[in-house]
Amino acid sequence: MSKVRVRRLLPLVASLPLLLGQAGPRLVPDISARNIEIRYSFSGAQLLLFGAILYPGGRTPTRQLDVAVVLKGPVQPLLVREKQKIAGIWMNADSHRFSSAPSYYAVASNRPLRQILDERTAAVYELGVGDLQLSPGGGAQPDKERRFETGLLELRTRQGLYAEDAHGVTISDGVLYRARISIPSQVPVGTYETETFLIDRGKVIAASTKEVEVRKAGFERFVATAARRHGFLYGLTAVLLSLLLGWSAAAVLGRRG
Repeated sequence: MSKVRVRRLLPLVASLPLLLGQAGPRLVPDISARNIEIRYSFSGAQLLLFGAILYPGGRTPTRQLDVAVVLKGPVQPLLVREKQKIAGIWMNADSHRFSSAPSYYAVASNRPLRQILDERTAAVYELGVGDLQLSPGGGAQPDKERRFETGLLELRTRQGLYAEDAHGVTISDGVLYRARISIPSQVPVGTYETETFLIDRGKVIAASTKEVEVRKAGFERFVATAARRHGFLYGLTAVLLSLLLGWSAAAVLGRRG
């Protein structure tokens, strides 16, 4: 089953007990901010995801259910290059293209994911960095695809763009939950999606999604808009500004000499 088809089926899967007349627990999620603005002084942010679990009849079950929350950035095509040391010099030895990969991905849960999910469910819902369904460009051997997928996951984890927090969700009285997800300063702009999953004995029994907009603001937004709408003039201005700065630096150094 394709990734797109799975994503379209998530709301149906979450509401299946209701469709069958078996009302199950429901999620009532919310987020601390629906818009995050990136300015010149932006050094990162924390997003609070919180909400409540509503049980049929208001009766909390004797066993505690599990909660996992995900923040995922817009997908983008990506070219990954592999460097090797050849004749004492680091060079690009190979490359592999992915047609779509999340620009940012973070997941938090109240327990380690492998303790609350079976492998199939984790893969279907992409719960965990290792379970992300990256879309390779095609044409490569399976061994090469796996090597580059592993390299991409490790690279983005080191950059803070992919993260897992096995104890990032707290659940109070089996009803209220909350989680904080850190957003690094280098995240790209775009529409991000938050997903909340209610899990019982390894299976997702309810799910809910909300959107968060990450956008540039102030002078950064002006520059980004100008570069997108007036590419030629933006490039010409950048060149002229570089020449002016170079001339100014040469003039100052000449006077000192």
